[in-house]
Amino acid sequence: MAQLVPPHGSPTLKPLLAPEPDRAAGLERAKALKAVPLSSREVSDLFMFAMGAYTPLDGFMGEADWRGACVDMKLADGLFWPIPITASCTKDLGDSIAIGDDVALTDADGAILGVLTVSEKYGIDKALECQSVYGTTDPKHPGVEKVMGQGPVNLAGKIVALSEGHFPETYKGLYYRPAETRAMFEKLGWSRIAAFQTRNPMHRSHEHLAKIAIEVGDGVLIHQVLGALKPGDIPADVRVDAINVLVENYFVEGTAVQAGYPIEMRYAGPREALLHALFRQNFGCSHLVVGRDHAGVGSYYGPFDAHHIFDTLDEGSLVIQPLKIDITFYCNKCDGMATGKTCPHGEEDRLNISGTRLREMFANHETVPAEFSRPEVVEVLQAYYDSLD
Repeated sequence: MAQLVPPHGSPTLKPLLAPEPDRAAGLERAKALKAVPLSSREVSDLFMFAMGAYTPLDGFMGEADWRGACVDMKLADGLFWPIPITASCTKDLGDSIAIGDDVALTDADGAILGVLTVSEKYGIDKALECQSVYGTTDPKHPGVEKVMGQGPVNLAGKIVALSEGHFPETYKGLYYRPAETRAMFEKLGWSRIAAFQTRNPMHRSHEHLAKIAIEVGDGVLIHQVLGALKPGDIPADVRVDAINVLVENYFVEGTAVQAGYPIEMRYAGPREALLHALFRQNFGCSHLVVGRDHAGVGSYYGPFDAHHIFDTLDEGSLVIQPLKIDITFYCNKCDGMATGKTCPHGEEDRLNISGTRLREMFANHETVPAEFSRPEVVEVLQAYYDSLD
């Protein structure tokens, strides 16, 4: 039987969540430690560490790894890593912490989420990080805004996670850790699995992409973002319901699995596509569907920049491979879904389907045509938008 792809840079997964029997004592001990509040992005990264999605990292990055990830997408030891994973604090708090100290990592409400053993303190060139990772220093870019809003001191070191927040309870039956998706794939007999990244409900173009992935593999992991999104995005529980009715009514049973993970989107376009590929490898996926403007925002990236960046990688950087798929649309002449590679007809025959346009139609109470979205999905989403009135 074919094997699943290995985790990134390690023969085994490295989840950093403390064993359940040890967590209560760990939390009690952490109450006496100096508290370092994390931003929402840093909290989401801590949860990714906890579940093993950031294997083989063992904590927030030191300066050499930060610089390497920014400049040439490699850690100090040469391992491929496209986006720095760091935690920051204020100057006063940083000055009060000594190398070797254990500190409690908390969320904005003061809840203790883990313990960091500080091995390094350093400042960063924020403009360098923004230009390298996001391709811009424009403060209107949501990822740039987050970096520029960080504290001036980064704290590095090994972490022990003591919580996964509300995610396991809130998303029962959806919140699967990498070890759990791997076990699921093995039970299903899958070895060629494509991850389909989404932060939106799936319209007809998304459905087409997922089904292409199923055609060339054993199945698709519909893997949606559960962490913080940008204003106007549809809440995760509504997306779950919309995707469930789509899979139940329009996918062959046993070809699609829906799951969620706790990351907060950075909207880093091509660089984020690489990070999405890296941690999907940890989840056991052999391929990542990379469509138009993957992980983009606004007009900061070209529609296929995320395709092209995979061609720049050194051989062996990743085991997982991209499934690069052209812009998808409904063609009136073809009388069905198509891509630029399969449809010979002009723009006048094409109905371009986008999440942005779909949201506008719901908000304006326009009739959503069947070519845009399945009627069962429309029903779920219309109920959500009606609830906002």
